[in-house]
Amino acid sequence: MAEGELRVDVWLWAARFFRTRRLSHEAIVGGKVEVNGGGCKPARTVKPGDRLRVLRGHERMEVEVLRISAKRGAASVAQELYRETAESRAARELEREAIRLHGASGPERRPGKSDRRLLRRLKHNG
Repeated sequence: MAEGELRVDVWLWAARFFRTRRLSHEAIVGGKVEVNGGGCKPARTVKPGDRLRVLRGHERMEVEVLRISAKRGAASVAQELYRETAESRAARELEREAIRLHGASGPERRPGKSDRRLLRRLKHNG
């Protein structure tokens, strides 16, 4: 590995995208991380200037690697390792707003006796 390069799984862990190296490894193997527009393996090296697309749950981020660090530090230090693209930030804000407006939760309460009767009636007569 050349100077200024680091394994992508280690970098993702150090930049605090994932809580553990194992989680970052599993995300890469699961196809949730792309480097420079293509798939990658955990041992692939990243260097400043590379672009990563990371999918965590519903959150999709596209970032540019600014610095390399194999040490996991404070969150404020980790944020200096990358820069999120403006398009990615805007898309995440739109997604967050859509979830807030429509709600990501299920029903507010469990169905009661009359609700269950209505559901039964709909299933058998519909």
